[in-house]
Amino acid sequence: MKYQYRTSGTCSSLIEFEVNDGIVSNVNFYGGCSGNLQGISCLVEGMKVDEVVSRLRGIRCGYKSTSCPDQLANALSQISSAEK
Repeated sequence: MKYQYRTSGTCSSLIEFEVNDGIVSNVNFYGGCSGNLQGISCLVEGMKVDEVVSRLRGIRCGYKSTSCPDQLANALSQISSAEK
């Protein structure tokens, strides 16, 4: 299933991604640091939702209380909770 998540507190404004059978794919960030976010998208491709959340949750960007990876973890947590 395809999802969109509006970020908060980051340079990126939107994350689009798919989750099928608990596996993350096709992650795209809009805005933010292009190279870094492309790298994150490639690294999480094919990973289980819970693994992505545990690795990315709590990462901060500079003095901000969140980051683009943390926002992806939040998005995945929300859909994971909704499915339970």
